Amino acid sequence: MRTAYWSLTLAATLALGSGCNRNRADTEVDPDRPTMLKVDNQGFYDMTIYVLPETGQRLRLGLANGHSETMFTLPRHLTRSLTSLRFLADPIGGNRTPVSEEVQVNPGDEIVLRIPPS
Repeated sequence: MRTAYWSLTLAATLALGSGCNRNRADTEVDPDRPTMLKVDNQGFYDMTIYVLPETGQRLRLGLANGHSETMFTLPRHLTRSLTSLRFLADPIGGNRTPVSEEVQVNPGDEIVLRIPPS
């Protein structure tokens, strides 16, 4: 399993993901294993989390409460093979919607999205 770490920076304007750290395992990927997104919301605001596939149509994953970690299972139709995804965090009660950089996702990966305190 490979884990990718992404950070979303909440600045005065729209901010983009600041980077990633990928650790690749040299094992065979199980295509039936679910692809997971772990959101580490270190900020105050609850965030509605969306996935943005290459097609550009956003898909709502759910709510990530402030000061907590939340796990989401990505829909299989998005992760059947190697694909590029981005993630959007829409704060409830806020006006900024940071978007991550594009990440390559394999079936069975775990992606960690960190939202730092603002």
